[in-house]
Amino acid sequence: NTAGVASIAYVFGTYLEYFIELPRLTELQEKWIDLYIPFIGHIFPLQNIGVKAVTILMVLLLTILNYRSTKAGGKILASITFLKVVAIGLVIVGLLFSGKGNMDHLFQDSTVVNLTGWALVGGIVAAFSGAFWGYDGWNNVTFVGGEIKDPQRNIPRSLLIGILVCIVIYVLVNVAYLYVMPIDAIASSSMVASDAAFIVFGVVGGGLIAFLVLLSTLGTTHGNILATTRITYAMSREGSFFASLGKVHPGFGTPANAILIHGIWTSVLVLSGSFDTLTDMVIFLSFLFYGLITFGVFILRRKLPSASRPYRVVGYPFVPAIFVLCTLFFLVITLYNDISNYILGKTEIINSVFGIVLMAIGMPLFWYFRRKKKSTSPAL
Repeated sequence: NTAGVASIAYVFGTYLEYFIELPRLTELQEKWIDLYIPFIGHIFPLQNIGVKAVTILMVLLLTILNYRSTKAGGKILASITFLKVVAIGLVIVGLLFSGKGNMDHLFQDSTVVNLTGWALVGGIVAAFSGAFWGYDGWNNVTFVGGEIKDPQRNIPRSLLIGILVCIVIYVLVNVAYLYVMPIDAIASSSMVASDAAFIVFGVVGGGLIAFLVLLSTLGTTHGNILATTRITYAMSREGSFFASLGKVHPGFGTPANAILIHGIWTSVLVLSGSFDTLTDMVIFLSFLFYGLITFGVFILRRKLPSASRPYRVVGYPFVPAIFVLCTLFFLVITLYNDISNYILGKTEIINSVFGIVLMAIGMPLFWYFRRKKKSTSPAL
């Protein structure tokens, strides 16, 4: 989750370059610090250092905001989210009704990528990683369930409404981009939204969209900091992590220590890689856990058949079974693609394996606190 925050924040720094020329190092200087991890690849902390520095500054400022006030942070998040949705709606309408595009773009094949067979399957799965990132975070509202009024009613409604709104926005904005730009132009663009707006509205339009993306990533980063720190806080409160991270600030009423440690770790992860590295790693791990959690439904139904279940799984057992199988397929193909690209020299790091290693670092702590919790639990 923290890597996800780092990935979102990275976009902020990238788009800020539209307005401000951030400092850069030569390729030789960027590789002065080459951290090689056996069987995983190379990490260059100084690479794109200007973007990383601005990203870390933004993360630290939002960390301070969340440290001082949950209520103020929630109001700011709601305001930015509203402005973001309105802005995206204006972009969609502006592009689709500009008359400066071509609907044939939606049906044109790429002239650069011509994959067939399993290579095509691998390409589609690789593309899914980016698409899934547009939807990931849909479940973050559950992290703050303890701070939501009537959670049994409001959490399911929030999840359903949120994912439906996300689907509509995601599909429409991509149709708008395709209307203005052919698929190969989109593939070669590092800032698709600004490039599409530049074609339709000129320099002012491109700058406006860049500003809206900055606003969007600012709000999304803020929302993820607000949500993910509550996991660490809850784990600490129940004895599954360091007790100091479960303390509430006496003056601000926030999980201050958890927020601070997340801010520091997020900054470290920003230095560890590029936007693509962080994003691919996060999506791989997210779906690994989504699959495990969904599979856990079958285990709990078998072990605790008479347990009270306020939330019902619609379509059980078929819907969760299909999800688990699709997730397994996605994970296997992604792992295969990442390793193949590294062996062929197309990438400098195996993103999915890097994510697995980061997850594995936490396993000793998991076992330690699990054992400690059992030893301190009163005997029945």
